[in-house]
Amino acid sequence: MSLQVGLTGGIGSGKSTVARMLGDLGAVVVDLDVLARAVVAPGTPGLAAVAAEFPGAVVDGILDRAVLAGRVFSDPRARERLEAITHPLIRAAAREIAEAAPAQAVVVHDVPLLVEKGLQDAYDLVVVVAAAEPVRRERLRRFRGMGDEEITARMRAQADDQARRAVADAWLVNEGTEEDLRAAVDHLWRNVLVPAARAS
Repeated sequence: MSLQVGLTGGIGSGKSTVARMLGDLGAVVVDLDVLARAVVAPGTPGLAAVAAEFPGAVVDGILDRAVLAGRVFSDPRARERLEAITHPLIRAAAREIAEAAPAQAVVVHDVPLLVEKGLQDAYDLVVVVAAAEPVRRERLRRFRGMGDEEITARMRAQADDQARRAVADAWLVNEGTEEDLRAAVDHLWRNVLVPAARAS
């Protein structure tokens, strides 16, 4: 059996960088953001279902993300209707990738809202990438060009560190250089993930 790892962290923590580094070390990475785009790609049943549920959100066979976002982010019921379409498709695609992984592989699921959605029990191990709020804010300003109000709104919509710690099997601090992070990821890989996969 392969080891199923849930990887999460707050916005600006560096979770995607960690996922990439684990992929470089040999993990099978399941990126839910990538799958979320794939299930509503042109010509898919997912896109057809979105078009039927949200008239005007699909133009010339292509999802207009701005139009859809405008509807669902201000309307919780609309968001629930969208998630009812996309989430089962995303889960099925993730399951297909995980089931195709070889025995004793480390399968890393990059799950932004793992804690918020209560998904920790779906994984053998949960890894949380963490950084202090001022560090995360600076990264979001510098690398994503986000303003303070937008950053605050995004952070407040996510779980806090206390909630993340409650589900974490491994806590990976990312407040230094990329070399520091790579060393921490290497240590996690060699001393936690690979041994757990061999024992699975």
